[in-house]
Amino acid sequence: MGASSSVPQKSIHEFTVKDCKGKDVDLSIYNGKVLLVVNVASKCGFTNSNYTQLTELHNKYKDKGFEVLAFPCNQFLKQEPGTSEEAQQFACTRFNAEYPVFQKVRVNGPDAAPVYQFLKSSKGGFLGSSIKWNFTKFLIDKEGKVIKRYGSTTAPLAIEADIQKALGKWDVGDDI
Repeated sequence: MGASSSVPQKSIHEFTVKDCKGKDVDLSIYNGKVLLVVNVASKCGFTNSNYTQLTELHNKYKDKGFEVLAFPCNQFLKQEPGTSEEAQQFACTRFNAEYPVFQKVRVNGPDAAPVYQFLKSSKGGFLGSSIKWNFTKFLIDKEGKVIKRYGSTTAPLAIEADIQKALGKWDVGDDI
């Protein structure tokens, strides 16, 4: 197929992904919301702090137009070994996650999920566009465009000011 990995989509809202049970989810349902897209894993050294802080951010800003989208991934030392449903159950029961945990995906390589191809082509990372580890985060604006990419070592709470900025007018009481 050639070396071109061009991604024609201009917005995350143009993608359809699968929920943890394999049902299609059209990401256009998040149009108008600020998103934090994260590749998650249940057996990583970053798991406890990231899930705890993702839940905290979600709870604090969900009523202001913010949503966390979690994509389990087993590409890094097989740290998400279970099924997609087990990953979702882990996040919900252990960390009270009320945000969607989707079907397990690949984030790198020729079989990378199209949504991750889009994210990586929008904002490359340190030493190239590949995802380096679990809990890489992408902040998405209300129109579905990538604002910023954060590495695994960036704690979710360290992104809070960027989330507030992306949410914009909510603090002055404006409707979108």
